[in-house]
Amino acid sequence: MKRNQTKLSAKLLALLLAAQCSAPLFAGDISTPYSPQAGRNIPDQLLWGDTHLHTRLSLDARAFGATLDPETAYRLARGEVVTASRGEKVKLSRPLNWLVIADHSDALGVMDEIITGNPHLLSDPKVRDWHQRINSGGKEGFGATMELILAVGKGDVPAVMSDGKISTQVWQDYVATADKFNVPGYFSAIIGYEWTSMPGGNNLHRNVLYRDGAEQAVRVQPFTAMESDRPEDLWAWMNQYEQSTGGRVLALAHNGNLSNGWMFPEINPATGTRIDREYALTRARWEPIYEVTQMKGDGEAHPYLSTSDEFADYETWDKSNLGPVPKKPEMLQYEYAREALKNGLKLEAELGVNPYKFGMVGSTDSHTGLSTAEENNFFGKHSGVEPDAERTRKPVGKLGDITLMGWEMVGSGYAAVWATENTREAIFDAMMRKEVYATTGPRMELRFFGGWNFEAADATSSELAAIGYSKGVPMGGDLARAPEGRAPRFLLSARRDPMSGNLDRVQIVKGWLNENGETRENVYDVVWSGDREMGRDGVLPAVGNTVNVADASWSNRIGAPELSTVWEDPDFDPAQRAFYYARVIEIPTPRWTAYDAAHFERTQESNVPMVTQERAYSSPIWYTP
Repeated sequence: MKRNQTKLSAKLLALLLAAQCSAPLFAGDISTPYSPQAGRNIPDQLLWGDTHLHTRLSLDARAFGATLDPETAYRLARGEVVTASRGEKVKLSRPLNWLVIADHSDALGVMDEIITGNPHLLSDPKVRDWHQRINSGGKEGFGATMELILAVGKGDVPAVMSDGKISTQVWQDYVATADKFNVPGYFSAIIGYEWTSMPGGNNLHRNVLYRDGAEQAVRVQPFTAMESDRPEDLWAWMNQYEQSTGGRVLALAHNGNLSNGWMFPEINPATGTRIDREYALTRARWEPIYEVTQMKGDGEAHPYLSTSDEFADYETWDKSNLGPVPKKPEMLQYEYAREALKNGLKLEAELGVNPYKFGMVGSTDSHTGLSTAEENNFFGKHSGVEPDAERTRKPVGKLGDITLMGWEMVGSGYAAVWATENTREAIFDAMMRKEVYATTGPRMELRFFGGWNFEAADATSSELAAIGYSKGVPMGGDLARAPEGRAPRFLLSARRDPMSGNLDRVQIVKGWLNENGETRENVYDVVWSGDREMGRDGVLPAVGNTVNVADASWSNRIGAPELSTVWEDPDFDPAQRAFYYARVIEIPTPRWTAYDAAHFERTQESNVPMVTQERAYSSPIWYTP
């Protein structure tokens, strides 16, 4: 009897399954999916990475003692524990989602061979002298290291160092390692290198990033500053690469603050003539993003240029270029991102093209193989200044008579990308859209949209991003042709990094071109924490300071975990070109120097800053009449 019941149940189950396959169980309209995410394809993945990390394959990194190879660098970025060059165990607080190892293309891998004593290289007396002095260590080794680095920067090196046999094999291994660690959907190992142009000591460095894998990247050797130190020639190489391989590349400039006015010129340094439409078109085509903050100083704004901006003087490096040629005030306007964005409006009105229409990212420029940007986990610029009790007192670099001390290093930064998925292609495409932003290290979440129809309620909606895309454009986008009687409205939302400080305020920085063809700027506090009220002088009172320097601690009893708003430009003129970007300011927290002092139980000198206010910079949104 039981056996028959079992057979009957099996037949009934089969009939039910067949019915489910042939007809719906429930009638009704199913044209709109139940799941609100079905069919949606907006960039909703926030992916954190570093566009600028060096390993032992970079000449200067190896010269300063780096022993970590690209494989170790990828392992740290993925979240593994690794051993630093000086024996310290290190791990990131959270893995990164992607990484660009951007070793110098000039003499790629050659320093390894010089230090270990490659007989072919040591056949040249100059190289043999560098080998002996670097391996001797101490002041003699440091002097030889700086001498070699500057020689490479000037392209003044012995011919044996340009031997293609070494660089070809290194490049093949380099891109193969990137492919090995690239796991779509989990971790993106983006192929890249740094072109290290330094004419007269003026830093014109660019990082070149590939959308492609090793199969295409290996077909063309990286461009070097020894071949040419002119950006125009790098752009020509990029065009040639794309034409010959069918691949895609982009470039991002960095460290304008060390260029002595050459990074964002109005007069082309190579020709001595005013930049023309062709220059503007070519630069805009190949350089969609800019590295606005990193270890060698913050490059958003300078207090000499932005005199009314209380937050402009942040981690400022303005002593000289790498020559060293001392800095002059008139150079500054061609070095900082905000002034470049303003000058871009002026050049666009003249040329019809804006050469400085870039998005903003941060990165480390670490030469340790360790992508560490958090203040309490900062391993320094190079392996000579990895954590120890004396590193704040050591020189991080010496440029002629100018000494840059260890405490001047900046624990910065990271690049945030809004992408559709974690792949090389999606991250590259987000960079081309400029849907990226920079932070000085913390991983705060930032959304920034511009449009004409945002409402106050949009800022508190659980669907803020979907509203932003449906009603406006995201960071990196463009607004045009203002509707009659309307001013642009900006929808923004910022959330603190769960492992960092609360938020003090969010500001919108506006730059515009007035009716006389002059550039202007204003910084608006648009939303802030607490019950503070704007003063009659237009200044918002400080948020306060909970930092205990002695033990490098702070409290989140001030500030806010999240700030959002819709803000309308009160000074909008529909006839004037303008840009807008968001700047997020954290409450004060301990600087890496305070963490060092507490860890090593050492007192820092009185001139050493111990407190910081970390920040994020969105890519701009542009308005064109």
